[in-house]
Amino acid sequence: MDIAALLTSAGVNIGICILFFFLYSILRKQPVNFNVYFPGKLAEGQNSKDFSLLERFVPSASWIKKAWEASEEDILAVAGLDAVVFLRIFVFSVRIFAITAILCIAVVLPMNYTKEWRPKDFFHIPSKSLDSFAIANIKNGSKRLWAHFFALYFISCATCCLLYFEYKGISARRLAIFEASQPQPNHFTVLVRGIPLTDEHSLSETVQLFFTQYHPLTYHSHQMIYRTGRVQALVQDAEKLYKKIVHLKHNHLCQTQSQREGSFCLCCAKIDPVNLYTKKLENVERKARNGHSEYFTEAKELPAAFVSFKSRYGAAVAAQVRQSSNPMLWVTELAPEPSDVHWSNLSIPPRQLWFRKIVILLGTASLTISFLIPVTFVQGLSQLDKLQRYFPFLRKVLRTTFASQIITGYLPSVILQLFLYGVPPIMMLFSAIQGSVSYSGKQKSACAKVLYFVVWNVFFVNVLSGTVINQLNNIISSPKDLPRQLAKAVPRQATFFITYILTSGWASVSSELIQLFSLIWNVYKRCFCKSDKSGNCANSVPSFPYHQEIPKVLLFGLLGFTCSVVAPLILPFLLVYFSLGYIIYRNQMLNVYRSKSETGGQYWPVVHNGTIFSLILMQIIALGIFGVKDVPVASGLMLPLVLFTLLFNEYCRQRFYHTFQSYSAEDLISKDAKDKPNEEMQNFLSSLASAYLHPTLHPLELSDIEESSKQVNVVVERCFRPTVVNPPLVRTVLLRLQEIGTWLSMALAYQEKRVSR
Repeated sequence: MDIAALLTSAGVNIGICILFFFLYSILRKQPVNFNVYFPGKLAEGQNSKDFSLLERFVPSASWIKKAWEASEEDILAVAGLDAVVFLRIFVFSVRIFAITAILCIAVVLPMNYTKEWRPKDFFHIPSKSLDSFAIANIKNGSKRLWAHFFALYFISCATCCLLYFEYKGISARRLAIFEASQPQPNHFTVLVRGIPLTDEHSLSETVQLFFTQYHPLTYHSHQMIYRTGRVQALVQDAEKLYKKIVHLKHNHLCQTQSQREGSFCLCCAKIDPVNLYTKKLENVERKARNGHSEYFTEAKELPAAFVSFKSRYGAAVAAQVRQSSNPMLWVTELAPEPSDVHWSNLSIPPRQLWFRKIVILLGTASLTISFLIPVTFVQGLSQLDKLQRYFPFLRKVLRTTFASQIITGYLPSVILQLFLYGVPPIMMLFSAIQGSVSYSGKQKSACAKVLYFVVWNVFFVNVLSGTVINQLNNIISSPKDLPRQLAKAVPRQATFFITYILTSGWASVSSELIQLFSLIWNVYKRCFCKSDKSGNCANSVPSFPYHQEIPKVLLFGLLGFTCSVVAPLILPFLLVYFSLGYIIYRNQMLNVYRSKSETGGQYWPVVHNGTIFSLILMQIIALGIFGVKDVPVASGLMLPLVLFTLLFNEYCRQRFYHTFQSYSAEDLISKDAKDKPNEEMQNFLSSLASAYLHPTLHPLELSDIEESSKQVNVVVERCFRPTVVNPPLVRTVLLRLQEIGTWLSMALAYQEKRVSR
């Protein structure tokens, strides 16, 4: 690829970014789009700001100023520590690549361009190949390569210093948040699985006897886990009826419109929607009368429970100490937050987890290998000679300068990005099958899988593309040649990585502002659903896809490190991406996303390990390049740098990693000592038993009722009269269904009165 093709790709992406910024600055001011661009603020009760008619259609950059001026405490308050950690990745990347860009553009790039400079050469730069500015242009044995050697040492040392301070700062913030936090159920609760079945006692009694005997001073209470599939289906049906009734209530056309029973019969009798939903409500009530009382007997208990303790230290000890000589029984771990529990995975026996991990590992490997086909196809698009050879009918098109520049400079990275869009959902599915008991744990597991996938397919497969199988055979047969193979291959693919940063970096991060899918869905609802004409309905607030975005950012960091001395022209484009991402994601964290599950900053060890891997890979590639370029002394001196990086990583692991896995006894006991044994603390401990009750079993809070009727309450209570062995638990479930039935009956009565008027 020449400079002209690169500039064409850059121009296309700059135009796309400007278009997205222009559209966002206008669309965000429209009142009907408030629930698209400010769902987080809408959930907090804030209303849309009133703009004049002229201001609504005049682009402005005021949102950039607001995003820049927001502090980390503001982001922490609205989006959580994970959002702060994600933004710290951009801060770290901007700092290290600003240093690297200054050094490499000022020192390394002139060394790569070895041809004697003449003033008239300036006008021929657009026709120059990017290889003219890469390390491949340096002659073998040249002393200029020592500039690259010292640059590598400087970049490695600067990266380690910045990583250390980031790791230290985030771990300190994590501890500060814990010390300042109020008592939380997940700090006092342990998830227990693999409870043994006995003939003498029920599972609930077995749990109570075990922890009363072995944890007598700290055990407080427990909550068994039940099979709630059929009950959940009933409640979901009732809630669907609730939504339909609300729709009818706000839709004034329901007085004149009716629905036909049957989809294909034109002569069927007309049925009033209110009567239709009344019949459906009666079906729900009949199911509840006939079979609901059988769901929560002791036979439906699962061999799993949430066990609560009187102190954080007691819960930590129970979670970390093996409870039985049989490792498959009484398996304990700290419970996630109540809102973070992945309820469907709690029924998985511990003895199945290792098998599931093997199956998911094989599935992930198979998906990764199968992705070789689209990646190899994409790489073929960047080579005009191969395209003309395999597709002769495209020769006339490819001879056109603009068409060839678009195909080689823009199209390959776009196609690769489209293929990569389907990877994060698949990895989330794999993590769910693997058995994660929390949504945050599932997302963290998917983040690691996506990271491995993109590093292999976007970096290694692209580097070794063309003869992938032959290259892999050579590496497997002689691993010592890996640095030499990478040294030959990476400089050839540096141009593709630059275009990939432009397309998947600049354009992708700018498109985050538009929220295209949410915008289309909002327009569809307003045009076809005929409800909520104000546009300010509190839709579900989106949660940030860390498993998708963190691997992407780390991949760009990997490209920056590995190509910094090989092809320094990549650094300005990379620096622009990190700067754009920092501003855009700060704005999105403040206005769009709200945390539904929190890991407490546990993504940073993943970021740290990914950065260390990028550093070591950069050093290994440099070792191979110096060997290929006949500078054996520099190649040998790279080994101490690799060893130093590994030792630094081990030190950080010993110093900080355990802080992100569990809290120390010192912190836990100190925090327990601060909790005064007052009435508030007693109420909190009393609420632990119900904190981990399945969401289906919680009483439903329904509002917007203008009338009430005692007679309806009596009828519904008769329909949901409990007749089961476990009254307290059933009473909670029946109360939920009773409230649904009561609300629906009153809503129907209210609707009938409106129709009669």
